[in-house]
Amino acid sequence: MAIEMNQIWDFPIKEFHPFPKAKLGVGAHDMLGVEAKELGMTRVLLMTTGLRGSGIIEELTGKIEYQGVDVVLFDDVESNPKDYNVMDAAARYQSEKCDGIISVGGGSSHDAAKGARMVIAHDGRNINEFEGFSKATNKENPKHIAVSTTAGTGSETSWAYVVTDTSDMSDPHKWVAFDDTCLVDLAMDDPLLYYSCPEHFTAYCGFDVLAHASEPYVSRLDFAPSLGNAKYSIELTAQHLRTAVYEPHNLEARTGMMHAQYIAAQAFNSGGLGLIHSFSHAFSAFYDSHHGLNNAIALPRVWEYNLPARYERFAEIARLMGVDTSRMTTVQAADAAVEEAIRLSKDLGIPENFGSLTTTSYEKNRMGTGKYADRGNGVDTSEETAVAIAEHMMGDWCTPGNPRECTVQSMLPMVRHALTGSY
Repeated sequence: MAIEMNQIWDFPIKEFHPFPKAKLGVGAHDMLGVEAKELGMTRVLLMTTGLRGSGIIEELTGKIEYQGVDVVLFDDVESNPKDYNVMDAAARYQSEKCDGIISVGGGSSHDAAKGARMVIAHDGRNINEFEGFSKATNKENPKHIAVSTTAGTGSETSWAYVVTDTSDMSDPHKWVAFDDTCLVDLAMDDPLLYYSCPEHFTAYCGFDVLAHASEPYVSRLDFAPSLGNAKYSIELTAQHLRTAVYEPHNLEARTGMMHAQYIAAQAFNSGGLGLIHSFSHAFSAFYDSHHGLNNAIALPRVWEYNLPARYERFAEIARLMGVDTSRMTTVQAADAAVEEAIRLSKDLGIPENFGSLTTTSYEKNRMGTGKYADRGNGVDTSEETAVAIAEHMMGDWCTPGNPRECTVQSMLPMVRHALTGSY
């Protein structure tokens, strides 16, 4: 009997995906207007979640307009960008006769902008048609500059974007698209723009970085070009995240997290993700909670779930996070990685479980608003919810990279614990 190749290897051929040009460092955002002009932009759609009260949008608008480039503000992007955010932005781009997009903020702004570019390039097709891998047929997207104000997303340098399909609110669906045509033309990461990021969001975004770094490091893709960046990002996050949270104007810590989030995204760009992201996508599909917060709650549980498949890698993660593993066995060191993640979570005030989240449990919370208004004040922690989350995870495009095999039944204990359990 002939042996199929996929019976020998899960991923016999692995793809390396490109990165866009980037400017990183103090003062990089001062070049925004100049860079927009050099890309040929004359009228840009500036997409953001608002950033009200930070002064960032006003400052950047001034820098763009100083170079003679007109700015049309679109500040209706929501956290966990929705399909209608993307479609509205694309329509605004067309009606205002723009010729470029600048996204300012975190992953929500950047992902919504990537999605809008896809819609524009494909004559207004619904964004939900682009779920999955390489669905674009027109390779010419509008020019795009992504300016980050958080250290977490990595969207400014990756080939991925995430959108929530709200067409059926009885069964909302958060999906991932991977497409080389969505790469931005220029990424801008300036640690000075992180100073106004609130304490809680700095912590949540930092756990997004740790997820982005750790998942490709333990992924079944085991993609060698991604492993160095993954390891160094874990190390940088362990060194700098606590300080960035509690000393928001500490330039060394903000710069360290800037580099950590950037190279973590470069790691997962070709090295893959896993169940942490699948879990986060599922939960925010149902409750619209912050992606980084979801990752923070899910991460220790997913690490523990995956330990049997990657003891050696998790032992190395413990060492990278500063644990002295010299007198530990490999299994003990792997367990210590989970314990260190829990310690970091407690140090940064991460809620212990999803069941504790309410519409007022954190700053700028959008749970229970808009299309999610009928979800109530809190989280339904019933078995029905646990099963629905596990089923959503099974269909997520990040799940195939997870090192341990997944079924709804094998994941249910982990999901239940994340809903109601404590450490």
